[in-house]
Amino acid sequence: MIRHLKTTKSVKERADDDVGVKAKVESILADIAARGDAAVRELSQQFDNYAPATFRLNDVDIEAALSQVTKRDLDDIRFAQTQVRNFAQHQKAALRDIEVETLPGVILGHRNIPVNSVGCYVPGGKYPMVASAHMSVVTAKVAGVKRVIASAPPMGGKPHPAIVAAMHMAGADEIYCLGGIQSVGAMALGTEQIAPVDMLVGPGNAFVAEAKRQLYGRVGIDLFAGPTETMVIADDTVDAEICATDLLGQAEHGPTSPAVLITTSEKLARATMAEIERLLTILPTAGIARVAWADYGEVILCDSYDEMLEQANAMAFEHVQVMTNRDDWFLQNMTNYGALFLGPRTNVAYGDKVIGTNHTLPTKRAGRYTGGLWVGKFIKTHSYQRVLTDEASTLIGEHCSRLCMLEGFVGHAEQANVRLRRYGGKNVPYGEAAK
Repeated sequence: MIRHLKTTKSVKERADDDVGVKAKVESILADIAARGDAAVRELSQQFDNYAPATFRLNDVDIEAALSQVTKRDLDDIRFAQTQVRNFAQHQKAALRDIEVETLPGVILGHRNIPVNSVGCYVPGGKYPMVASAHMSVVTAKVAGVKRVIASAPPMGGKPHPAIVAAMHMAGADEIYCLGGIQSVGAMALGTEQIAPVDMLVGPGNAFVAEAKRQLYGRVGIDLFAGPTETMVIADDTVDAEICATDLLGQAEHGPTSPAVLITTSEKLARATMAEIERLLTILPTAGIARVAWADYGEVILCDSYDEMLEQANAMAFEHVQVMTNRDDWFLQNMTNYGALFLGPRTNVAYGDKVIGTNHTLPTKRAGRYTGGLWVGKFIKTHSYQRVLTDEASTLIGEHCSRLCMLEGFVGHAEQANVRLRRYGGKNVPYGEAAK
């Protein structure tokens, strides 16, 4: 039996939080499409108090930013990007072009082709999300994307040095200091100064996420993203301090970030809730984390591991930290999640910042049907076919002719029939099916 020791906001209450975002984003995107750079400049002035002659950073701007970042920070960025690049290279190696002869004389295949241009958004509202540059730019470059542009909002009226450094070191071809809806809108729609891209990636606030949703179709996107989610699945093999730390460590992302503990131990559940209250008295980001925990925190007590698994798969959270005496069992049986973090020696922050897996992950139960950002998201798989012999074209053509006529597609059938007449010597009357 499942018991909720702490509950969260209802579905209706969560939906009410999103009211007004859709209409505002729609209006702003329409303005950018109509007025281009003028609209972008006005929006940047309005939201970020920043409106330079050009939002693109030149080599001098980039070198100036690099000079403001300490050697230790540059080394750490370099280390993180090396981990992300290494894993992405292994992932790319798992993708291969294929060509097979499925019937004598019938060749089918596919090629894996990178997207031509990608816009990477790096958030910088409450926190400068340096790691997002690694996850998007590095991965796109490993995939083979020819043009990768990166954009982040100004902080304190100027480009954030560490974000610029990370974008540059990751290999961005163009770097812009531009945030919010105006950034993703400009990259997707294009302006006088910014050539449009084919795909948008990267996390952001509710307005950025809604802008990407509305732009989807005009450009590709990585994910329909919502607030950061974290789930801890634990039994009595771990203690309250580590559970509470891992929950609050993600709740600090924002006041609507869900944090959920699923456990078979009521003792651990209650101890974790008490430890969270203690940590909230000393955590510097408690002002945000406290609201997230109060409104979106949840503690679920289960009778068995099977119940924990069922509950976790139903919720399909973005980050799932598993700390039990059967972590491998969860790895084999979990089907719906963004990323798994197995055992107490790892944690979500490792994945967010440095270990090498990508931190752009599905939220709002999207883990039921998609994984997160990875090198394959930047690669399109395109099929092709080749028929080498008259006999093969005749064999395929006879079946095709009849199946097209079965559906009433006479013009389709004639595509097959003309080849039956030409390559197979078949006397197929125009507009009829092969015998």
